[in-house]
Amino acid sequence: MDVAMEEFGISGRKQSVSRVSVVTGLTRKEVSRLVNPREPRDKASSDKYNRLSRVIAGWRRDPDFRDKRGGAASLDIKGDGLAFSELVRRYSGDMTPRAMLDELLRVDAVKLLRVGRVKLLVRSYLPGSGDEVKIHILGTDVGHLISTIDHNLRIEPESNSQPYFQRKVLYDNLPAEVLPEFRAVSAESSQKLLEKLDSWLAERDRDNNPAIEGTGRHVAGVGIYYFEEPFKEE
Repeated sequence: MDVAMEEFGISGRKQSVSRVSVVTGLTRKEVSRLVNPREPRDKASSDKYNRLSRVIAGWRRDPDFRDKRGGAASLDIKGDGLAFSELVRRYSGDMTPRAMLDELLRVDAVKLLRVGRVKLLVRSYLPGSGDEVKIHILGTDVGHLISTIDHNLRIEPESNSQPYFQRKVLYDNLPAEVLPEFRAVSAESSQKLLEKLDSWLAERDRDNNPAIEGTGRHVAGVGIYYFEEPFKEE
């Protein structure tokens, strides 16, 4: 959002919320909220999203919490062994097991079994409709995309900088009947790629492996998005 405010304005004129709305595709209300964030609330949304994502990823990736078939095992909610409470302790930071369970139940990510156990239902954390965490994710994703575009536009031929990966596949004469299948195929393929990259990054992230050595602190990742719309001649 900062890149859109600073780099995509009109020379000699002050950047406006309306222009940023046009550039990013966000509504003016969303742009105003992202440009003037209420820091504590926004940070709380970010923390909650990160903690739930880490717990679900750890549940699916950590061998201690997988079943014999390699999937996420159903866990005792409490216990001295590898229970849900231990999963939360290991991956959520300071969020309590009760609060984590309540939030996962709220977004239909888990279900309770009769025997005092909990079962994971999803492959990743997806906030509910209208959830302010979804607005936080939207703002972050837009910011990362614009940052990549800005980096690629600024590269000079004589510089040593390399462009960031930015690709898409698009066809413009598709019948409506193929779209549902393409949504499913693209979602499945994208999910597999993201899970592979997630595992690679998790092994090298200091939050997961404090012993990892190296200099500085950086954010890196890959984002994938789906789009479709009626074809317009213009």
